Amino acid sequence: MLIVALSGCAGTKGDEGSGINSSSVDWRNSADPIGSFLARSKNGAGLIVGDINHPLARQALTQLGIRYRWGGKSPETGFDCSGLVLYSAQQSLGLKLPPRSYDIALFGIDVPRNDLQVGDLVFFNTLGRRNSHVGVYLGDDQFVHSPSAGGVVRIEDMKMAYWTKRYNGARRL
Repeated sequence: MLIVALSGCAGTKGDEGSGINSSSVDWRNSADPIGSFLARSKNGAGLIVGDINHPLARQALTQLGIRYRWGGKSPETGFDCSGLVLYSAQQSLGLKLPPRSYDIALFGIDVPRNDLQVGDLVFFNTLGRRNSHVGVYLGDDQFVHSPSAGGVVRIEDMKMAYWTKRYNGARRL
């Protein structure tokens, strides 16, 4: 019997039978009890991480497999959702963002869901309050984030019912 404790930025319910193609992702920690999701483009082919050309998105993707840690802000300590975003923004864009997702949601400009572009920040209500979780949009309804205790930085599909119900909006830095 597997018991998963969810805390921090978010928890997910998903198809545990799915997984990111391990031949294309360097997993530093594969102990992810929740499961990861194969990023797929609209034509059904896998999302090619090397084709991502936005500096923030590329930086966030270099952290795939780093373990979740509440309050974590570096690859050495692990990341929570906002820690991944603020680290990636600092490293790639030289931006200093605040440490909480709901404060990060005050930066940049509002982006309608149908106008999302690679590198936009996507926000979700995972803890009963707006913008309690943040990730970086990759295109084709995929985003990279640090999910919850026991998880690792990974790519997920925003069309999953869990994320669709909790989507709050997006910001472009």
